[in-house]
Amino acid sequence: MPESTAPHATVVPGRLELFLGYLKIGLLGFGGVAAWARHVIVEERRWLTELEYAEVLGLGQVLPGPNVGNAAVMIGRRFHGLAGALLATTGIYLAPLLILIGLCVLYDRYGQLPQVAPAMAGIAAAAAGMVIGTAFKMAGRLRLRWDALLVLVLAALAAALWRLPLPLIVLVLAPVSIALALRRARRPAEAGAR
Repeated sequence: MPESTAPHATVVPGRLELFLGYLKIGLLGFGGVAAWARHVIVEERRWLTELEYAEVLGLGQVLPGPNVGNAAVMIGRRFHGLAGALLATTGIYLAPLLILIGLCVLYDRYGQLPQVAPAMAGIAAAAAGMVIGTAFKMAGRLRLRWDALLVLVLAALAAALWRLPLPLIVLVLAPVSIALALRRARRPAEAGAR
C-alpha cells in the first residue's frame, strides 16, 4: 500500500461545508474535476489524507460511473451518511449540469462554424493534460513500495501501450495487487509471532 507524506486529516466538514466544497469542485473543475477534487479535499480543506483520497479514488475508478462522482458518494457517506452522499453528489454535479446545458445551447447554434473544431481540440488536450498532471502529483506525494510501483507501471502499459480495456486491466491486476498487499501485511504479523 502507498504511504502518505501528508499530515493526517483533522477536519470533519459540516453538511453545508460538504455541499459547498463539492459545489466549488464542480464549478472550478469543469472539464477536469479530478485535479480540483484532490486539491480541495486533501490540500485545502484537509478532509482526507493523500493516502485516504488515493484509496477512495481508486475504488471509485473500478466502480461503474465517473470516478470522482463515485468518490463524492463515498466521502459524503463517510462524514454524514446518506444525506452526506446526496449533498456531495448534488454539489459536484449541479453547477456543471447547468453550465453544460448552456454550452449545449451555444454549440447547437454555433457548432458548425469552422473556428469551433480547433477550439474543441484545444480543450480536449488541456483536459488530458490535467488528468496526467494530477496523476503525477498524486504519485509524487505517495511513497509507493516496489510492488505498488510494479502494478502501477503494468496498468499504465496495459492502458497506454497495449490499449487493453479498463475492466480487463482491473480483472487481472486487482487480484495481483490484493495478493501483494496481503503478503506484505502478513510479514510483520509473522515476524511478531516468532
